[in-house]
Amino acid sequence: MTTASTHTLSVERIERLDDGDLADLCEATDAAIIEGGGFGWIDPQGREALARHFRGVLLVPACELFLAKLDGVPVGSAQLLRPPRNNEAQSFGAQLTHAYIAPYARGHGLARLLVRRVEERASALGHRVLNLDVRDTQTTAITLFESLGYIRWGTHPAYARVRGATVSGHYYYKLLEPMRGRAIDISAPTEKG
Repeated sequence: MTTASTHTLSVERIERLDDGDLADLCEATDAAIIEGGGFGWIDPQGREALARHFRGVLLVPACELFLAKLDGVPVGSAQLLRPPRNNEAQSFGAQLTHAYIAPYARGHGLARLLVRRVEERASALGHRVLNLDVRDTQTTAITLFESLGYIRWGTHPAYARVRGATVSGHYYYKLLEPMRGRAIDISAPTEKG
């Protein structure tokens, strides 16, 4: 008879990374890259390059970094990108990008929690739509997003190049529940302006 082990799952929006968390996050990121999912890189980047990347992400005002932890150890992340201030017409929407959990930390519900936390933050900021895109080869991510209510609205047949092969990609959106303000209606687009 086997017993289920209990793990502590957490996701937090972070503004700085200490050296220990940064090292763990870099390791998790390289593991996800090697496994083929979630980050856009094809080859592992190593700690130095990834540390520069994450430090840079933390400097971008329109980007928020979310850190997923399993038993207190960083094992994945996601980024929430807000539109630039000069894009008032699309200010109701935001982008979920670079969401992943290291392969060795999957199966505990952490990816679902990570996406939900990003959705909650986007909604709290007043965004009513969350957009994302994913390579066709990332079937686990596709299954997750579709199970969370994301709607596929398009496919790009030449989305990415991976190991010399052209891979298609899918575009998704999800309407967010308003935490403040009023809901939007996208059912009847207009031709005005």
